[in-house]
Amino acid sequence: MNDNAAGGSPLENASVMRFQRALLDAGSSANVIALTETARTAQDAADSVECALGAIVKSLVFRVEGRAVLALVAGDRQCDTKALPLALGMTGKCKRADADLVRAATGFAIGGVAPLGHPTQLPTAIDQSLGRFETLYAAAGHPYCVFPTNLAELVNLTGGSLSDQLSHTIG
Repeated sequence: MNDNAAGGSPLENASVMRFQRALLDAGSSANVIALTETARTAQDAADSVECALGAIVKSLVFRVEGRAVLALVAGDRQCDTKALPLALGMTGKCKRADADLVRAATGFAIGGVAPLGHPTQLPTAIDQSLGRFETLYAAAGHPYCVFPTNLAELVNLTGGSLSDQLSHTIG
């Protein structure tokens, strides 16, 4: 049994409904899309929505200076953890957040972390390479849900800062 089948439509999930409200409150007219297949990984999401891997926005939570920060990175790229603190105007080492910190900081579980709708706004850096695509897809609070957006809207919705140093190609 998959997560999608275990409790009705993922659109009825409390995290997804909270995210949709946050999206509307932020001024977006985008609607959450329920997928028939998981979007736990960027490749899964790209396959599910039939788009390029780079058009998927990975929401990655890290710990810098003892606090949670968010990096929004293209699906075909890897976050440069040395560049992330600099992109946020911070210093110190950057470490991947564990599942408990991710949940506490964002209100979402790994695999469904949305770029907004968190209990408090996180310092956010956005991979400028996402601008290669007209339409982007980001997680919407559940491993079977995404929402369409574009780079300008993503910056506006998150209050994040763009960085051309945040990521590098995988491989």
